[in-house]
Amino acid sequence: MATSAHVIDIHSVNRHFGSIRAVDGVSFTVGAGEIFGLIGHNGAGKSTLFKMMLGLLSPSNGEIRLCGESVSGARFREVRRQIGYLPENLVLYDNLSGTETLRFFSRLKGNVERKQCEELLETVGLTHAAKRRVKEYSKGMRQRLGFAQALLGHPKLLLLDEPTNGLDPQGIHEFYAVLERVRASGATVILTSHILSEIEQRVDRLALMNMGKLAALGSVAELSSAIALPLRIEITATDGAIDQIEQCLKAAGFVTRQENQKLSFAISSEEKIGLLPILADLGNALSDVRFIEPSLEAVFLGHHNSKNKV
Repeated sequence: MATSAHVIDIHSVNRHFGSIRAVDGVSFTVGAGEIFGLIGHNGAGKSTLFKMMLGLLSPSNGEIRLCGESVSGARFREVRRQIGYLPENLVLYDNLSGTETLRFFSRLKGNVERKQCEELLETVGLTHAAKRRVKEYSKGMRQRLGFAQALLGHPKLLLLDEPTNGLDPQGIHEFYAVLERVRASGATVILTSHILSEIEQRVDRLALMNMGKLAALGSVAELSSAIALPLRIEITATDGAIDQIEQCLKAAGFVTRQENQKLSFAISSEEKIGLLPILADLGNALSDVRFIEPSLEAVFLGHHNSKNKV
């Protein structure tokens, strides 16, 4: 098998459906062991890109290489056995049990030890329902079973399309705990999610897609810096010191909003360093200071709006 510095290498990829440019000139790479996020509005091209990465759709032009092999090459069938995939719209056979479902998919993949099916049911918390028919599963249980089938064969690359659909908060926590163990074993993960707050602390980097194009690429901090989103500062005053702090900040040019014993205001990244000595001089007047970075949702909306300005 060919070698590459990148597990995923996407170069100038396009996919057109008539006049619709579902994916339009997208290029990025993902390194071994990364958890990489792919975000964008509905119809941005994420699922189409996933299908091309799996070889289910052919690019109109451009090239996709996974684990060093072209998805259109003769050797990609061998590579695909090292890929785990969880689609957004998961379809399972209702009359099979959880165990039978995993054994079915393990035979299709062809590189799975039989005992791994039982181990994965335990990993995703479905041992108690292993013998129950899938038609009796809740939506969250189906999603857990779908995640288990994606993990069959110890894949080197995981493609997860909206993987936490239907999971409750506990299920989401458990999902990401398993994902971190998978990453620690050397696997690379690329995932999509509409719940941006859920992934912003869990991905190393992300790509933001908009109308089929790659609108931005980098870490959350890098994408935030690129559009100069402000930081939010929240200051809690000690008893009786709120007016002193407000006057001091006003003299320095900061416009604050007061609520109870708290002051809040926005600053640019460049202003943060200048604010620190002011806060130090206030000393015991301060009970607490919080620097709140822009959320991934704010970053997404900032980039999305900037790309759609006329």
